[in-house]
Amino acid sequence: MEDKIKVAFQGEPGAYSEEAGYGYYDAMEMVPQESFEAVFEAVASGACESGLIPIENSLAGSIHHNYDLLLRHELHIVGEYLLRVRHCLISFPGVKQSEIKRVISQPQALGQCAGFLREMGVKTEPVYDTAGSVKMLKNSGERTTAAIASKRAAKIYEMQIIKESIEDNQENYTRFLALSKTPGTPEGEIKSSIVFTLKNIPGALFKALSVFALRDIDLTKIESRPLPGKSWEYLFYVDFIGAVGEETARRALDHLGEYALMVRVLGSYPIFRS
Repeated sequence: MEDKIKVAFQGEPGAYSEEAGYGYYDAMEMVPQESFEAVFEAVASGACESGLIPIENSLAGSIHHNYDLLLRHELHIVGEYLLRVRHCLISFPGVKQSEIKRVISQPQALGQCAGFLREMGVKTEPVYDTAGSVKMLKNSGERTTAAIASKRAAKIYEMQIIKESIEDNQENYTRFLALSKTPGTPEGEIKSSIVFTLKNIPGALFKALSVFALRDIDLTKIESRPLPGKSWEYLFYVDFIGAVGEETARRALDHLGEYALMVRVLGSYPIFRS
């Protein structure tokens, strides 16, 4: 029998992070954590062999807090996974949609279903987690309240799905990153993630990005975050195609070092293909 690894995720059982974990890992025990910080700490301490965090959503954009945590912890990105997010309107069994007066869920989920909720004419209330909203509803006994969460969350808490796929845009995907204390040994099509800071001088970012353009390295994402303790200075997170160990990428990073005050490799990992 294949040994199961422990994988930390933020949220309650039935959370989308847990669903992503079941899609990404072959054999695992998903371990819920109260916060994203707790996910990082569980992996860093060795309590879990891996962690899975959301990093961006195709509709809502980047999850900035997790970018900050990537810099704060000495963990490695070893994989990525894209999950098609399908939101469900969940209530107590036997309740009709017309009886619902209030809907609770995580703020991002409420935002992704804003049009549907406006048509319902209900009040909304943000809570800490999608699956957690179903747990709260179950414990409350309020039959005029519904939650927005996954199909799996409804099953876990033995609740009714009134309607599936209520998100306003069907192109709703969340990208997750798999974290480990040790770097991976990726094969096939590879993506790498780095973070760097620059001197605050004219043309610094242009010169930094040119080291990739000069070598025909494809940048798939760039994200800026404030540099803690330095007003109006920034960290730049970049994803690019290729492994940092390849000669072309290695030369680009060496060249980047001429302009950057700091360069850190966050990981090289296989590109997710569905």
